[in-house]
Amino acid sequence: MIEQLFTRIAGRPELDHEAGNGLRHVAALSMTKLADGLIDPKLVLAWLLNALGVPAAFISALVPIREAGALLPQVFLAAVLARMRQRRWMWAAGTLAEGAAAAFIALTALTLTGAAAGWAFVVALGVLAIARAAASVSYKDVLGKTVGRSRRGAVTGAAGSLSSAGVVIFAALLILDVLEGTAALAGAVALAALLFVAAAVVFATLREMPSETGDRAGDLVLFRYFREDRNFTRFVVARGFLTATALSPPYIVLLGGDAEGALGQLGALVIASALASFLSSWIWGRFADRSSRKVLIAAGLIGAGAMGLAVALGTYAAAWALPGALFVLMVAHHGVRNGRSTYLVDIAPDDARGGYAAASNTAIGVLLLVSGLFGGALSMLGPVAALLGFAALAVIGALVALGLKEAE
Repeated sequence: MIEQLFTRIAGRPELDHEAGNGLRHVAALSMTKLADGLIDPKLVLAWLLNALGVPAAFISALVPIREAGALLPQVFLAAVLARMRQRRWMWAAGTLAEGAAAAFIALTALTLTGAAAGWAFVVALGVLAIARAAASVSYKDVLGKTVGRSRRGAVTGAAGSLSSAGVVIFAALLILDVLEGTAALAGAVALAALLFVAAAVVFATLREMPSETGDRAGDLVLFRYFREDRNFTRFVVARGFLTATALSPPYIVLLGGDAEGALGQLGALVIASALASFLSSWIWGRFADRSSRKVLIAAGLIGAGAMGLAVALGTYAAAWALPGALFVLMVAHHGVRNGRSTYLVDIAPDDARGGYAAASNTAIGVLLLVSGLFGGALSMLGPVAALLGFAALAVIGALVALGLKEAE
C-alpha cells in the first residue's frame, strides 16, 4: 500500500526504502509548510503585533529578522553538516527548535502587549529563523539521499499542494469569522508549533544511509567571487534592492489593520498571497527560461507599482481593496525569487554553484538587515512612507538589473 501510494504521487520507487521515505518527506514537509503559513511574519505576525499595540518599528523588523536569520548562518552550518553522518538529525533538531519558538510566540500573544510583546516576538522569531537555516541547509542533502532524482520534485510539489490547501482553509476561516480575535490567531500559531514538532518526529524516522564526512572550514574564501566576478557582484546588489518586495507586505497589513473586519481582511490577504504564488510561479519560470535578467527588471517595476497602488488604495479608497494590491506585490515577489534563482544557477560555473549560492545568501542576509533598518526608520513616519521608500528601492533594483549580462 505504501509503495502504491508513493507511485501515485511520484512514480515507481527505485531506491531501498524510497517509498516509505518519500511519504515521510511529504508528511513532514506538508506540516512545516502549513506551519509557515500559520505563522507568516509578513501577514499573520504583523497583524498580531498591530493588534497588540506594538510599535511599528518591531513590525518592520519581523521580515528582516526572519529572512536574514535564515540566510546568514547557512555558510557556517554547512561546515557542521559536512561533519555529520546522519544528516536528518540537523533538520529534525532545527524544526523542533522552530516549534519551541512558535510556542513561545503563541504564549506571548496571550500574555503581553506593547513593546514587551514586540521584544518577545523578535527574539523568538530570531531563534526560529536560525533554526530554519539549519533545516534549510540540510534538507536538500537528505532528500537527495533518500528519494530518487526523477521523483524529488513530485515529492516536494505534493507537500506544497497539501500545505497550500491548509493555508486556504485557514484564510477562509478568518474571512467567515469562524476565527475571531487575537486569541484565535495565537491558537493558530500554537497549532504551527505542534506541526513543527510532529514534522521533526516524522523526519527523524527516515531510513538514511550514512554520509561521508568532510571539512568545510574553508567556506569563507567563497567571498572571493565578489572580487573575481563583477557581474555576480552587480547581481547581488540588484537582489539586495529587490528584497523590498519581501519586506513591504507588513506595511500593507498596517494600512488596513484598523479597518472594520480587520481579521477577515487578514484572511483575504492570506488568500491573495497564496493565489499569487499558485498563479504566477509557472509563468515566471517560463519567462526566466528566456531571460531571468528581464524577469528581475519586470518584477522590480511591478513590485514598485503594487506598493504605489497599495498607498493609493489605503489612503484614498477602501481598506478592502488592499488584498488586490498585495496580490500584485506577491506576484512581483515570486518573480524576484524565480528570476534570482534562475539567474544565479545560469551564471555560476558548474563547479562553483554551491559557492556562489552560499556567498550570495550570506550577503543578502546582511543587506536584508540594512533594508529592515531603512524600513524601520521610515515606519516612524507611517506605513505610507515605508511603502513609498520600498517602492523606490525596487525601482533602483530594476535599474541595477538592467546592467546585468544576459545569462540564458
